[in-house]
Amino acid sequence: METFILYLVGIIGSTATYYVNTKYRQGAVRSSALLTLIVSAFLYFFPHLLSTYLTQYIPAVFIGASFIGMVSKTQLSTYFGLSLAGVIFTTILLNTSKFFNGYGGALGTSACISLLVILSIPYFKSPRKMTVGLLLLRKTIMKKGRKASRRSVDLSK
Repeated sequence: METFILYLVGIIGSTATYYVNTKYRQGAVRSSALLTLIVSAFLYFFPHLLSTYLTQYIPAVFIGASFIGMVSKTQLSTYFGLSLAGVIFTTILLNTSKFFNGYGGALGTSACISLLVILSIPYFKSPRKMTVGLLLLRKTIMKKGRKASRRSVDLSK
């Protein structure tokens, strides 16, 4: 039951942060910080409402899941994808948290991995996996090349 609650916190953390970010236009960092402050303050002032295991892990899961909710609307815009990323994040965190002991950035790294998994699903569903990836890489390189050439022209004036 406690694990189920942590998975639910992961889903709520990612979707609520994204919702506050996009609906109320508070920005990614502000929406993550505000929701994390509310959850952490509640557990700080009322630690005996839940078990010690949940009181210890809910803030960490929520903070990491809120990193997922900071994703841009142009990259991931479905709540199903955000929820699935929250589930993947919680799974990664629960199974690897003992390996990250003492290392900074475990929450952000786990959130990044879970987002990359969700964002890579369309490429694996495509029958032309390599072609689509190469076209996107070429498009990105060409954009950067155009910006760099414009800058060099502007600097020489």
